[in-house]
Order: sequence, then C-alpha cells, then structure tokens
Amino acid sequence: MNTATGTHTHTVLRAEGFSCPSCVGKIEKQVGRLRGVTRVSVKFASSRIEVDHDPAITGVAELVAAVSKAGYRSAPSAF
Repeated sequence: MNTATGTHTHTVLRAEGFSCPSCVGKIEKQVGRLRGVTRVSVKFASSRIEVDHDPAITGVAELVAAVSKAGYRSAPSAF
C-alpha cells in the first residue's frame, strides 16, 4: 500500500520470518539507512513494516531489498 503526501510516500510491507522482537530492530536499522527514508516502524505482532520515504530516491524495490538484507522476506501490502 502506498499513499503519497507531498514528496513522501507511506509504504506498508508485509514481512515473513519474524521469530522474535529483536527482528524489529534489525529491520528498522537496515531500512532506516536508505537515502530518502524518513521513518520506519516495524509492528512485530502484525508483521507490518511501515516506511515513510521519498519515492524519487528510494522505491519499494529498495525497501524490500533492505528487509532482505536484514534476513527477512517482505512484499508490498495490499491493505
């Protein structure tokens, strides 16, 4: 799910492979390093990753790749 506000987009990803709350910090750190990302919030209980970012700098594919680099799978959420 993407919603645009100004130059930033709010993207929600669904993640797979969460096994413990420490996963949250790993994903937030990896995704937060990307240029254009202004906020990352990982919801452990619902396996949601919410990211505010500038799509002209960092797109959804880069967000998914960063989650993968942290060791987890994700995909854009339809809801």
